[in-house]
Amino acid sequence: MPDPSSWLKEATATAAGGHVRTKDGGLSTALASPLAPHCTGLRPEQLLAAAFASCLHHAAVEAAGEITDEAHTVQVTAEARLGRDEDGRYRADVHASISSAGLSREQLADLVEHADRLWPFSSGDASRHRLTVTPAENGRR
Repeated sequence: MPDPSSWLKEATATAAGGHVRTKDGGLSTALASPLAPHCTGLRPEQLLAAAFASCLHHAAVEAAGEITDEAHTVQVTAEARLGRDEDGRYRADVHASISSAGLSREQLADLVEHADRLWPFSSGDASRHRLTVTPAENGRR
C-alpha cells in the first residue's frame, strides 16, 4: 500500500439506524436491508453500483482527457448483483461499461483500458485494494 501521506482524498461514512451518511454531509439517505424487504431506501446493490460508477467515471474522465477534448461526454453504467454462497456469505458481481460520444472503437477501447488501470478496483487486479475491518471502541461513533 502507498505511504499514508500520499493519499489524495479521504471520506468517512456511517451507517446506523437505517440511514447512511458521509461525515461531510455530501450523502445522507435511508437504507433498505436485504433481510427486511419492507424497508425503503437504497439497497446494498444500489450503493455498490453507484460507488463503482462514480469511481470509474472519475477515472474515465481523466483518461478521456488524454484521448479527446470531449471528456464531458463520458458515461459509465455499473450493474451490481449480490448473491449468497452456500455458507451464507455475500458475493458481489459488478459489471461496468464506459461510453463517450464521438470516439472511434479503438479510442473507446483505449479509454476503457486506461480507466480500468487507473481505478483501484480494476477488472484484472484484485490485489490493489485492501479492506480492514476492526471492532470500534465502545461508545465511539
